[in-house]
Formats: sequence, C-alpha cells, structure tokens
Amino acid sequence: MRLADAQRDVAAELDRIGPVLDELGVLFGGAGHELALVGGPVRDAMLGRRHNDLDFTTSARPDDIERLLAGWADATWDIGRAFGTIGSRKGQFQVEITTYRSDAYDGASRKPVVDFGDTLEGDLVRRDFTVNAMAVRVPSREFVDPYGGVVDLAHGVLRTPGRPEDSFSDDPLRMMRAARFAAQLGFEVDPGVVEAMTSMAARIEIISAERVRDELVKLVLAPYPRVGLTLLVETGLAELVLPELPALILEKDEHHRHKDVYQHTLTVLEQSIGLEERLGGPDFVSRFAALMHDVGKPRTRRFVDDGTVTFHHHDVVGAKLTRKRMQALKFSGDDTEAVSKLVELHLRFHGYGDGQWTDSAVRRYVRDAGDQLERLHVLTRADCTTRNQRKAERLRRTYDELEERIERLSAEEELAAIRPDLDGTQIMEILGIPEGRDVGAAYRFLMELRLDEGPHSYDDAKAALLEWWASR
Repeated sequence: MRLADAQRDVAAELDRIGPVLDELGVLFGGAGHELALVGGPVRDAMLGRRHNDLDFTTSARPDDIERLLAGWADATWDIGRAFGTIGSRKGQFQVEITTYRSDAYDGASRKPVVDFGDTLEGDLVRRDFTVNAMAVRVPSREFVDPYGGVVDLAHGVLRTPGRPEDSFSDDPLRMMRAARFAAQLGFEVDPGVVEAMTSMAARIEIISAERVRDELVKLVLAPYPRVGLTLLVETGLAELVLPELPALILEKDEHHRHKDVYQHTLTVLEQSIGLEERLGGPDFVSRFAALMHDVGKPRTRRFVDDGTVTFHHHDVVGAKLTRKRMQALKFSGDDTEAVSKLVELHLRFHGYGDGQWTDSAVRRYVRDAGDQLERLHVLTRADCTTRNQRKAERLRRTYDELEERIERLSAEEELAAIRPDLDGTQIMEILGIPEGRDVGAAYRFLMELRLDEGPHSYDDAKAALLEWWASR
C-alpha cells in the first residue's frame, strides 16, 4: 500500500460519507462533545474499501448520545447501552456511537468491566491493533494516528498499540482477533504479538463460548482462513477453542503410509472455497465441514500387520465429535446438524468403487444428503487431494458421472422429494390396521422398495405391501 494512494482513497471515502460525518460532527460539537470516526471504516478507507456501517467514538455519555441522535437519525436503538453504545440508522448508513472506553477484564470474569474514558488517544490505545487504532475527528476531518497504524497497514503487519500482554490481559478475545484479522487481511502478525498469544493462550478460557464462536466464524469466512487457523494452532489457542484441529497433527508412521491429515484438512478447506460459486458465495457450513471432515481419524487410527494404516468409521466418529464441539461453542442446532451430516457423509461417494452406481445407490445418496446435497458435492470434490494426477482425474470424472445420474433421476423421479408410493392413510386402508408401529414398519418397507426399484404404480405398490405383510 502506497501512502499517496491511501491518502487519496481516504479523501474519496470521507467525501462519500461526508453528509453523515459533517452533520454528526456539527451536532455533537455544538453540544460541546468530541466525535471521531474510528476502527474498521478508517482502516478500510485506506485499503480502498467502502463501508456503510460506521463506528464513532465520543466524549459524550450514552444518555447524551441517544438524545442527540433522536432528532437526527431515522431510527435508534440502545441494545449496547451497557457498553456505552447507541446505534442508529440514517438513510443507507448504520451508525454506532460509543463513549470513550477503557474496559478491562477483572481476571476471572467472562464479561469486561465497562469503564468510560475521557480522551480519544486513551480510547485508541485500548483498541486491539494499530491498524484499528486510527481515527478521523469530525467535522474537522483531522487524521489521528498516535500508534503508527498507517505504517503497519502499509507493511501488512498486525501490532497492538501498547504492549500485547497488556492488550490481551484487558481482553483475551483479542488473541482470536489477531488470527481473524490475519485471515481477513492476509497480514503478518508481529513476533511480539505471537509470543504473547502463545504465553497467554490459557487466558482465552475466561471468554464466553458465544464470543469465541463469533470470532471463529469470521475467521473461517475470511479470504485466507488457512493463515488464521495456522496461527491458532501454532500459538496453542486452537488446543483450547478447537482442539480437534491440532489433534490432526498425527505422528507419521515410519513408512509414511498415510498423508499429513492436518495439512490435508487445510488443503481441503481451500479447495472447498474454490468451489463456493456452486453455493452462491462464502458459506460457513461448507467451510466448517471441510475443516472438521477428518476429525475422527485420530480416534480411529490403527496400524495393520502389513504396515498400512486404517481409519475405519472415522466418518461416524468425526460426526459425533463435530456435533459435540459445535454444541460446546453454542452454534445453532441447524448449523450443527448440517455440518455433522456432511462429516458423516463425506466418505459415501468412495464407498461405491469406481462408479458402478445402481439407481438404488443414487437414490439413497440423495435421500441421505437431503438439503445438504449441493454442499456434499463441494466437500466430496474438495476432499480429492491426491498428487496422482491420473487418479485425481478419474475421481473427478466419476463424480461428474454421479452428478449427471442424480440430475437425470431427479428429472424422472423428483428425488429431492422422494417418498414411498403409498402414504400412511393408504397403508392403514389396505392392511385394515389402526395407527401404530405396524404402519411405521410398512412405511419403512415401502421407502426401501422405492429406493431400490424406483417409483411404482398404486397397484404394484399395493401388491408388494400385501406380499410383505403376509410374509411377516
């Protein structure tokens, strides 16, 4: 990043958001309060990126902020009042204004002690990294950079405004943010910051699971997640927040009969990202499934007498571990079940040999994947990481053929809504039985018949049902 380019980009962005800056600056200044644009909007303006979410800091207290915004904003909300933040919307812009702060964790609490500050410089030194500790005073548009954020931005380096030990002691989540910003910006992390992250990693345990989860999601969805995940593993943070990842660094057997599972996993993640256009863009469930797909291998690794290595049932074990970890991190039930299902199904394609798929097998593949079918396509293709080009091409070709089979059968049989040819009411009428277990057993029989043989006419399905019932 060239300084001249950064200055030009900032000037252009400040002009674009000028109406908001100028009006708020005059409004707060007239009431005797300082106001400054801070954080991500300032950093990203220097990188040529536009923001409609604007963060400000001010000397005004929350009650004063709310009173001043009431006559200016289209809407206001105070959900962050306890932390000194009042939110508002003005046209296309979402604005959050926070009183100068000097928060810190008290050593054991999972929540910071909120303490308001008095100066802009005092607020900036409490921020996580120098590239986020720059500000623009309004309405004067004076640029404030007391900790060298511009230089670090130009060099692509993440440093803390003060001592990293003090910063991470104030808020241990900043250690996760270091990894997240490295993944988002592609920046290097200052060696002193890495050293502090390593020595203070255990302090992350006082942070709530929800806040850790939110940072992890942002990291995984960043442009360079491998960079951030590698930093988490190397500093020991991953051992505390996602221990299944460093556990993939298995000891190599002496004959090197299996690939490096950890590096393979990061490669699968990157390859899945390369296929995300099929999903419409960045997709957390798909990426996290790629990250977790082999977490069952450490638990299932066995050395066979001939020296080979096996990981039997690592898909099933991995799904259970994934579900347990995501529940611990307070993920939603929908995301947890989606990722766990993908982990459990990621080997299904390889269980059918070199493509000798029967129509029955295709139906079952689609039925088991359900609404995760497109993500399963992405994960399965991404998981083909062999260096043997001939084998890789054969796997791609085989999966192409499978998708073509799915498309053809879907057109013929509506696979996405696959169900038995007779419903519960028809089953009870034909067999003359009431609701109960027998109806469920008959329904399952008809579903298996549908999967094995495809759709049947009413008469054929009725005949098969009666024959099954008589044989019980």
